[in-house]
Amino acid sequence: MFFNLIHIRVAQELLMEEFHRISRLPPYVFNIVNELKAKARAAGEDIIDFGMGNPDQPTPKHIVDKMLEATKRPDTHRYSMSKGIPRLRKAICNWYKTRFDVDLDPKPKQLSRLALKKVWRIWR
Repeated sequence: MFFNLIHIRVAQELLMEEFHRISRLPPYVFNIVNELKAKARAAGEDIIDFGMGNPDQPTPKHIVDKMLEATKRPDTHRYSMSKGIPRLRKAICNWYKTRFDVDLDPKPKQLSRLALKKVWRIWR
């Protein structure tokens, strides 16, 4: 156990050195909101939560049945053929042009595969 803890600590230190840029990312807004809600609940405040999160009721049966039906069809086992949101694709291309002086065509499918953090930063 002690040996594993040492390895975990060494790995964490190496990751922080290797990924030092991640520390410059802003805090995740949903974590901040969740912390504020938890503090308010702990203080006895009545919270009406309209945010994303875990449902407070089970998914209706007809939705679960439809999902099960869809998962049994082999044609649903592939990645989406969606080419993404046109304005978002153009914004991604503009960001790459500004950041790296690279000209990209917003039409190819590859642009929709960008990491979520990159896309989020474009819209900040």
